[in-house]
Amino acid sequence: MRATSGILKGLNPTVTIASKIVVIGFVLFCAILANQAGQYFETISGILLQNMKWFYIGLVSLVVGFLIYLMVSRYGHIRLGKDDEKPEFSYLSWISMLFSGGMGIGLIFWSVAEPMWHYADNPFTEGLTNQSAATAMRLTFFHWGLHPWSVFIIVALALAYFSYRKDLPFTLRSILYPLVGERIYGPIGHTVDILTVAVTAFGISQTLGMGVIQINSGLNQAFGFDISLGTQLIIIVTLCTCAVASVLSGVGKGIRRLSEWNMILSLLLVLVVLYIGPTRYILNTMLESTGAYAQNLVGMSFWSDAQNDSGWQNWWTAYYWPWWMTWAPFVGMFVARISKGRTIRELIGGALIVPTLITFLWISVFGGAALKVEQDARIAYQNKVVAAQEANQPTPPAFTGGPILEATKADTTRALFTLFDNLDTDLFGKLLSTLACLLLGTYFITSADSGTLVLCTLDAGGDSEPPKSIRILWGIMIAAIAGVLLYAGGLKAMQTASIIAGFPIAIFIAVMSLTLFHCIRREPKPWAMLPEHVHPEKDKLDGPVEPLSEPKTELNTATATATAVQANLADKPDTDLAVDQKPLLS
Repeated sequence: MRATSGILKGLNPTVTIASKIVVIGFVLFCAILANQAGQYFETISGILLQNMKWFYIGLVSLVVGFLIYLMVSRYGHIRLGKDDEKPEFSYLSWISMLFSGGMGIGLIFWSVAEPMWHYADNPFTEGLTNQSAATAMRLTFFHWGLHPWSVFIIVALALAYFSYRKDLPFTLRSILYPLVGERIYGPIGHTVDILTVAVTAFGISQTLGMGVIQINSGLNQAFGFDISLGTQLIIIVTLCTCAVASVLSGVGKGIRRLSEWNMILSLLLVLVVLYIGPTRYILNTMLESTGAYAQNLVGMSFWSDAQNDSGWQNWWTAYYWPWWMTWAPFVGMFVARISKGRTIRELIGGALIVPTLITFLWISVFGGAALKVEQDARIAYQNKVVAAQEANQPTPPAFTGGPILEATKADTTRALFTLFDNLDTDLFGKLLSTLACLLLGTYFITSADSGTLVLCTLDAGGDSEPPKSIRILWGIMIAAIAGVLLYAGGLKAMQTASIIAGFPIAIFIAVMSLTLFHCIRREPKPWAMLPEHVHPEKDKLDGPVEPLSEPKTELNTATATATAVQANLADKPDTDLAVDQKPLLS
């Protein structure tokens, strides 16, 4: 699949050229015709959300259940690699990279803003009350908890299994091998990789654009920097330069070290806010919200608002799920890349449970502190009303929210920094805003470099060490896309288009879940590697124990076929790759 000479040496020419054409063409469309593109995409996404929200909600919930089943079942022992392969990274580095690549900027952006919106309005409780505050935390936990991580992990698990255990190329086309066999090396596989590149580039660019706007907002609130396109472009160029330097150094150095710094800075910010903020309220809120989340998890997972059809789901849950799906190819590939050598149980347990708990801690600290400020503002308003009535003075205007909610309504990017201004003195406000901007910057770099690595890997046909020239090119393109969208106002259009892209990805996720389960069921049982005299279920078997060293013929055939084809690929042009090979599922 890869060219052996010329400017595209080491790359898949079809995927490399076609993906650039698709990405550049789509970005120009969103930039030049931003309003028309936005209206067009808004119409299509509205139709999908209105008619297919049951599919999004049901699919993601079933994926959560499927992953939990795999984790606790006998399939959990299966290693994502050779049976004696060891993980490349320590648990601490691995968790740091998982969290940095999976959430990062988005969580910082919404950890205060989303609880504020739910506090003001949700379909379960009256707004601006103690009950709506509790509901706001539960809903935010739900949208950032197990479900989004499950979307990432199912892609990571399937890709790691077929690539590292079955020796297929490290691209999403390999997940289709059980269905189409060797035809993954032809037009079908090229199409999958081209679309993956496009969706990944769009998702990274718009998220980085959102992060730049928030960094600019924080610098303005703390130090008076102008909120302008010029400032934002300077931020993009600076941070993307750092991202390119990081991706050139590889996963084991730049990305790993940056991710560890992200966790250190995140922990520092959490501890400072926990200390100077309403500590007791935050801890009580975290405990209560976690319990409410667990208690209502099944009901929330399958709730589609069928009776009222109020439209709330289309703005939140049914909007979030396809949004996370557009990130699944990028995050899933990155998680698979850093999870080689781990077992299925380790991957699901580590990437589903641990990051979810870290997310809950983050939301509890920042969202909880913001809700406390709002509740204090409501109590102060009620006291003013009572005082006015006692003094026979006019009643104050109706309460519409405290300082953080009002800031969120005016500009979502200011929510976090308004919280800092309301926690303590101006000194602490500036200190926290500075630390938050620094953290946004490091998360920006981590998202950009890990995304660039994934894009380069796809262009290189699955090579985990793609040429440095393509790494630099993609780093420049990501910065250029984000800058162009900010300049032309096409960020919203691109975001809406991503929701549309979530639909085919959802179908792909459903298919990969079925093919993955079909294949892992054919793996040798865990006790097959034990001598017969220590076999745990010896008396329950009808025949002798099948040793692991002599796996089933069908597995040998599949693995040998994949290996043989890969060995011959370098000598074959793309036109000769359509081999009529019997798929695994036949």
